[in-house]
Amino acid sequence: MREAGLVVVGAALAGLRAATAARRTGYDGPVTLVGAEPHLPYDRPPLSKAFLADPDYATPTLADADALSSLGIDLRLGEPATGLSVSDREVLIGPSTVPFDSLIIATGCAPVALPFGGHTLRTLDDARAIRARIPTTERAVIIGGGFIGAEIASALRKRGAAVTIVEAADVPLVRAVGSEMASVLADLHRRNGVDLRCGTTVQAIDSDTVTLSDGSVLDADLVIVGIGARPAVGWLADSGLPLDDGVLCDETLCAAPGIYAAGDAARWHNPLFSTTMRLENWTSAAAQAEAAARNAVGPTATPFSTVPYFWSDWYGNRIQMVGVVTDDVTLLGCPGDESWLALYRAGDRLAGALALNQPGRIMKYRNRITRRAAWQDALEFATAR
Repeated sequence: MREAGLVVVGAALAGLRAATAARRTGYDGPVTLVGAEPHLPYDRPPLSKAFLADPDYATPTLADADALSSLGIDLRLGEPATGLSVSDREVLIGPSTVPFDSLIIATGCAPVALPFGGHTLRTLDDARAIRARIPTTERAVIIGGGFIGAEIASALRKRGAAVTIVEAADVPLVRAVGSEMASVLADLHRRNGVDLRCGTTVQAIDSDTVTLSDGSVLDADLVIVGIGARPAVGWLADSGLPLDDGVLCDETLCAAPGIYAAGDAARWHNPLFSTTMRLENWTSAAAQAEAAARNAVGPTATPFSTVPYFWSDWYGNRIQMVGVVTDDVTLLGCPGDESWLALYRAGDRLAGALALNQPGRIMKYRNRITRRAAWQDALEFATAR
């Protein structure tokens, strides 16, 4: 009978970090890393950026088979998990089962598709399919003006395609950065020759056209759908685990005894903000995974807290956000500047910061949010520079 140990379901960044972190803690039991895709763990952020913008950009792998084998990590790739028995302590993988003492769920998200069709971008195979179409693409339509859509638009403009972004909201990214700063970011698209169509939806996608709800018909050689993603937790529907826009976890990332979650699929209580959060960004996924591994195989479980952080690259510009969005925002600089900083206020505290082309500065505000810096102190620090 197979010996139980640590099983990690999901072989992207979070899953890989969890498996390797368990070894770094000194855990010497069996470690199994289960991945739905046949590929070795790879980095997703470049897929919508450099991988599309540069036809020679290599596959962004995170680890090779020999390195994982040297750590005693058993890879089960190309076979998605299909179910979980909490009582029997088993993960179902097709017709077989894998027993576990501890489990980390790191299955990430799946893109939301449209019934009309169009390419989605989540996996390496998705990115390869889109990249193969770019050399013959003159006119591209991107449905959804979020960060993935914006990054794809930037990559396609670099490759010479005419790009239209279709966004259902009045302005893209309101939830991510707030309405005022969303309007500022929207102008980056327009300044780089992108046709931004807001307040309209898609009614039909044909072989070479996209029909919108306002009656417009757009010519399109390539249509890409980027309207969001949902946690990939359908395989847990009958498990009895608490599910609500992800796997619900306590402040230690624990969903049930011996069962933890990390990355895009985890919704946990973040003690720093006294609320539950589900974060879809690289840095949080990596840090959560390492914390989940320590808690899963260690003698005690400790709370995990973090200040959200994400970045995005558009048209040669670096956009970075730390903390959370509020309605009270102060922009330091002018909207059309090549570099600016926006600070978000919650009561008498600094809640968040959004920056354009200030990579060496933004993390100082992340540290201040961690320390619960007073708003006036943060504002004085910003204006003194």
